[in-house]
Amino acid sequence: MTAYRTVVVGTDGSDSSYVAVDKAASLAAAAGSTLVIACAFYPTDDRDVAAAADVLKDEAYQVRGSAPTNEILRIARDRAAAAGANEIVERAVVGEPVDSLLALVKEVQADLLVVGNRGLNTLAGRLLGSVPSDVARKSRSDVLIVHTVR
Repeated sequence: MTAYRTVVVGTDGSDSSYVAVDKAASLAAAAGSTLVIACAFYPTDDRDVAAAADVLKDEAYQVRGSAPTNEILRIARDRAAAAGANEIVERAVVGEPVDSLLALVKEVQADLLVVGNRGLNTLAGRLLGSVPSDVARKSRSDVLIVHTVR
């Protein structure tokens, strides 16, 4: 088995996505790989975020917009470094998570894409699709779905 040279991990700033970052960083450290931490987003204004928070409650973390992306990536980088990753690249990408992650994997020629399992076993995830199931189905590289939510 060959080692992974480039590992991409997606984070949205949720606690569960940071667990996926930790796992990806450990794998990248063990393999001496480059770790690319990605955060997909749509730019939003404060009114949109407030309206979404009222409706989405615990799921409102998905509507943060462009401003917190830097903070999300900084936190993820710090966690990845603490987990032993040496070569870390941060990427904020505009767009929905699945297409953005898959495009980034292709762009950086990643060998492995790591995502958390949030949404995988929910009713909405089964009916509408979820990031982990969609990337696993569409990716041409290996995909690791980390159990971050049980």
